[in-house]
Amino acid sequence: MSLRFAARLDRLGTEGAFEVLAQARRLEAQGRDVIHLEIGEPDFATPENIVDAAVRAMRDGATHYTPASGLMPVREATASYISKRTGVPCTADNVVLTPGSKNILLFALLALIEPGDEVILPDPGYPIYSSLTNFVGARPVPLPVREGNDFRIDVEELRGLTTERTRLLIVNSPANPTGGALTRADCEAIAELAIERDLVVLSDEIYSRLLYDGEHVSIYALDGMAERTILMDGMSKAWAMCGWRLGFGVMPVPLAKRMDTLMINSSSCAASFTQLAAVEAFESPLSDAAVDAMREEFQLRRDVLVDGLNRIPGIRCHRPAGAFYVFPNIEATGWSERDLARALLEEAGVALLAGTAFGAHGAGYLRLSYANSVDNIGRAIDRIGVHLAAAPAVH
Repeated sequence: MSLRFAARLDRLGTEGAFEVLAQARRLEAQGRDVIHLEIGEPDFATPENIVDAAVRAMRDGATHYTPASGLMPVREATASYISKRTGVPCTADNVVLTPGSKNILLFALLALIEPGDEVILPDPGYPIYSSLTNFVGARPVPLPVREGNDFRIDVEELRGLTTERTRLLIVNSPANPTGGALTRADCEAIAELAIERDLVVLSDEIYSRLLYDGEHVSIYALDGMAERTILMDGMSKAWAMCGWRLGFGVMPVPLAKRMDTLMINSSSCAASFTQLAAVEAFESPLSDAAVDAMREEFQLRRDVLVDGLNRIPGIRCHRPAGAFYVFPNIEATGWSERDLARALLEEAGVALLAGTAFGAHGAGYLRLSYANSVDNIGRAIDRIGVHLAAAPAVH
């Protein structure tokens, strides 16, 4: 029998970090030493108090189905957390809990976007934005995010990209892969345009607790935006809970009800003990202290990596405001981003990503995650410098 696959599957992309990770693991299985700067996952353990809360929940019987949008006390705790962070009153009815934040993005597209609609998204940006937009039959419209503008959105360029078909704008601050962060003025200008053009905004704030410079400004918090914004967040990055798979969205109640239906038809619910552990993450001073300590360590690593890369001839590295990535420009090395990423993995034992894994405007850049130790970051810098010195020719 020859299987015939649905055409929509051809519209799905992938996530380059997982592909490079698999290649790196194959090299390690052959005995090679590889320094991992490719994967976007904190290398810290989940704070012990959060783990203890999950174990207690399981021992107390939290191993069963929950309501599709999540346990009411957890949704209430999530609403309280967001209200404190943004100053916008919200309730459990605004909250949907999902197994990972990607589901919030997928459900928003399924609920709001028709085939042929346009979705404006950052480029370079998280590749799943474009992948899922294509999957639902909509048209992704790349919005260039440029180094010359500190990897922030240019609102006038955004204005020029909106048409009568534009339905959704995706923003991400602090951003993957660049670490760029929107200013208050940026957010206010984007909000004004969204209201003027009647756009829904999906604000991906998964890295909001990992901001080193300036203040985090949520578009959701601005006047008139709560009624047209989906705030997408989750437990993975700030609390080092990637494997726990818990995302959450805060949105207008009518949309939350539709997402509840989508949850019933897909995942049923997020794991009950993971949900209850999130309450500990939101409310415990121990959790806040752990987030602060991790952010301070990431900031140290950021500076070591940026300073080290900038000492290598041919590399120019902008100092990011948040997240745990750098996005250095390597055009002056004479290498293409894909060839250099491949050579650094196969020949130098440094796993990282080509900038074009995040969109066409990532040409001439690499993405490195500094979710690794200072010692390993230093070793990686040395290997990159040695490799470029030994192979300076254009490839």
